[in-house]
Amino acid sequence: MQPGPYDASFESLRQFRCPDWFRDAKFGIWSHWGAQSVPRQGDWYARNMYIPGTATYRHHWRTYGHPSKSGYKDIVTRWKAERFDPDALADLYARAGAKYLVAQAVHHDHFLNYPSAIHRWNAGAMGPGKDVVGLWHDAARARGLRFGITEHLGATYTWMARSKDADSVGPYAGVPYDGNDPEFEDLYLPGPVGRDRSTGAAVQEPWYAPDPWWHRRWLDLATEMIDRYRPDLFYSDGPLPFGDGAFEPGLRAVAHLYNTSAAGHDGENQAVYNQKGRRPDLEAIGVLDVERSQEPAVRPDVWQTDTCVGQWFYDDRAEYKTPGHVIELLIDIVAKNGNLLLNIPQLPDGTIDEECTFLLEELAGWITVCGEGIHGTRPFRVSGEGPSQVAIEGFREDAVAWTAQDYRFTRRDRTLYAFQMRWPADGRAVITSLDPGERVSAVRLLGGEELPFEQRAGQLTITLPPRPPTRYPQCLALQL
Repeated sequence: MQPGPYDASFESLRQFRCPDWFRDAKFGIWSHWGAQSVPRQGDWYARNMYIPGTATYRHHWRTYGHPSKSGYKDIVTRWKAERFDPDALADLYARAGAKYLVAQAVHHDHFLNYPSAIHRWNAGAMGPGKDVVGLWHDAARARGLRFGITEHLGATYTWMARSKDADSVGPYAGVPYDGNDPEFEDLYLPGPVGRDRSTGAAVQEPWYAPDPWWHRRWLDLATEMIDRYRPDLFYSDGPLPFGDGAFEPGLRAVAHLYNTSAAGHDGENQAVYNQKGRRPDLEAIGVLDVERSQEPAVRPDVWQTDTCVGQWFYDDRAEYKTPGHVIELLIDIVAKNGNLLLNIPQLPDGTIDEECTFLLEELAGWITVCGEGIHGTRPFRVSGEGPSQVAIEGFREDAVAWTAQDYRFTRRDRTLYAFQMRWPADGRAVITSLDPGERVSAVRLLGGEELPFEQRAGQLTITLPPRPPTRYPQCLALQL
């Protein structure tokens, strides 16, 4: 482990303070991309292709062959990334307002997106024949973007267990899937069998494996990723590995991340660790990540939502979020002291489709007008006002039927930014959240001009111009 100000303990890692770059950034774009994009069937392909009765299983058998003959090991060699242009994509992402770029280093599928010295199943040795993570790293650094990587390995040991199953009925009944072949155990792992062979009943599988061997292997790979790319952000897909009584590997990795960063920044850590465990001890060592959901109000500590335009891996059946929906998510999250990390799904060849390009260009146009109220801001004492709220319910991300009475607030010094979520039919903006001592001296419409206003009896009334400067939510800058 890299020596430095942190050791592998909760007590030491509670020294973590979120660096200003992350608090200022507000918006990042994620390349949640890898070999599982090849079939264009969405997330969890490497697991679901071994589960009879699923659409993924049927697709795989009918397209590539039965999983006893053609398995995930054969999918990874089909991934070529032949049109991958990280520089062009990073230019577009930066124009759309992203201040950090995050690359997936490995998903649960155990296939690394970089040339590993300790694991042969990697994108440098097969498939693309490229250091995908390294290319993203270089593109981000060249544009002054912060760079992050994500690892999803914690669940891999049990997640891949389905590859060791066999059909119970049909022409291949009892024929083991290719995950049982000892030649490929280093990809599929010696994990538990996913089904009781005598009864056919599913075996309950823990999300994180209790196997100490796998804990050490996870730490070796996490350390390799940190050493190769010295990321500004390191994300684990789940709580800190590996749960009560087995946190040491996770704590060692986080301490190594922070000490590595401190060594390159005059002794001060500039890295962020993201994890999803909602416990005070876990939240204190980094930044809480909330997958496909949000928070109901302003949190005292910075947090992050990670979500996707469509599915995590490219899915040609997916329905995408609209540009307006993404912008509204960003505004609501930032008003609550959060950041938005948005995955833009890539095709197997490395490109993005026209719908995603359109969405990003719309974001770029909006951020040019309203970005002043997003980047570098801090939360107000309340996130907003009005009758409408986002749903806080698991992975639910419904678009909200906002009204002209709905506002979300951010601030910078003596400027309060009020995002009016819908343009009012009567041409007025009415804000009621200011305290008596908060007197407004001027109002400016971002992308527009100074506006007339009246403040009395706890109500600020602003007269708006005939037309808004953008088709999406507007932002009013109130000088206090």
